Amino acid sequence: MKFGLLGARLGHSLSPQIHREVFRQLGIDATYELIEVPAEKLADKVAELQKTYRGLNVTIPHKVAVMDSLDHIAAEAKAIGAVNTVLFDNDGASGFNTDYFGFARLLEHNGLVLKGKDVCVLGTGGASRAVLQCVKDMQAKSITVISRVIENAPEDIQAHYTVRTYDDLQTLGGDLLINCTPVGMFPKVGVSPVDGAVMERFAAAVDIIYNPAETKFMKQARQQGKTTVNGLFMLVAQAVAADEIWLERKLDAGLIADVTDKIAKLL
Repeated sequence: MKFGLLGARLGHSLSPQIHREVFRQLGIDATYELIEVPAEKLADKVAELQKTYRGLNVTIPHKVAVMDSLDHIAAEAKAIGAVNTVLFDNDGASGFNTDYFGFARLLEHNGLVLKGKDVCVLGTGGASRAVLQCVKDMQAKSITVISRVIENAPEDIQAHYTVRTYDDLQTLGGDLLINCTPVGMFPKVGVSPVDGAVMERFAAAVDIIYNPAETKFMKQARQQGKTTVNGLFMLVAQAVAADEIWLERKLDAGLIADVTDKIAKLL
């Protein structure tokens, strides 16, 4: 079986190592490749891959646009408005979102309870959509989304959440600050979407970036004694959920922690 990750620039990705480790542990003969494609060629590429691939993961910047190339969209992906997993079978091309599951497992694994909490999310892209839905379902008291320009945020996000700018963030605070932007991701490390003063007003920080293992965003929080979590556990958890869709079987929950420990040594 053939699988792959569809994105624009993928040199930083650990997805091949994660899925290959899962396949190894399960004794499955399968390949997983990085597939870079620009936005204007996305539809043609999906149609081409459907002929020989069993499934795809989808990442920046294609999680929303890929939906136009699919025959079916699962309920959770429709609600979120983004797809990160595609299954090719006799029914055509079906889209799912396992980022939601991955983020929920990350919170659970790190003992972060959001019910009744004030949460602030940086970014309005495909990953942000899954995180926002998860935070909402976990009954956070308030959810604020930070966008460079409020008017540029997707209309559905503006309709369902409080959207503010980075300038507004200078006076905001809360229980958890979540970075869903690519700022600080390898290879452009050493930068953060916020300054250290912002971190003073939040109790904990989650960065869904996993490479580097500690972004500047996380370092700013750690140096102030805040709880910090990176996105590696989320990445592995969503990958295992994607494998369950592709392989049509439930996998042992312990597989997530085991693979995370192995992949962490590569960072």
